[in-house]
Amino acid sequence: MSTIRQLVKKNGKSNRIKLVKKNLSPAIQGCPHKRGVCLKVFHISPKKPNSAQRWVVKRKRSNGKYIIAGVPGEGGHTLHEHSTVLVRAVRVRDLPGVKYKVVRGVLDLVGVKQRITSRSKYGTKIS
Repeated sequence: MSTIRQLVKKNGKSNRIKLVKKNLSPAIQGCPHKRGVCLKVFHISPKKPNSAQRWVVKRKRSNGKYIIAGVPGEGGHTLHEHSTVLVRAVRVRDLPGVKYKVVRGVLDLVGVKQRITSRSKYGTKIS
């Protein structure tokens, strides 16, 4: 039996192998952003070397799937139950099982106040 590296190295069509890329964000169906309504706003603790309380949002899609998305940025936020949020597919590294982030400064979530650097990531306007 040939290894994958040997099959890829050969140029013959009979030995070629198709590598299928796994969809890492199935809940947003290949779109860059999806809108939805918050069902629950709560916080969870991160993985081993870090210790904090990270805010996350549980959200239901129109197709019936549930998404847990992290809220980026320091300080407070304006989310509560039935808030409308925009979600993008980005993995939150220290939260297990969280593959999505909420976009700040859009819809019901305001940007981080008094942010000086990386303002576009946190929805802060020039002040």
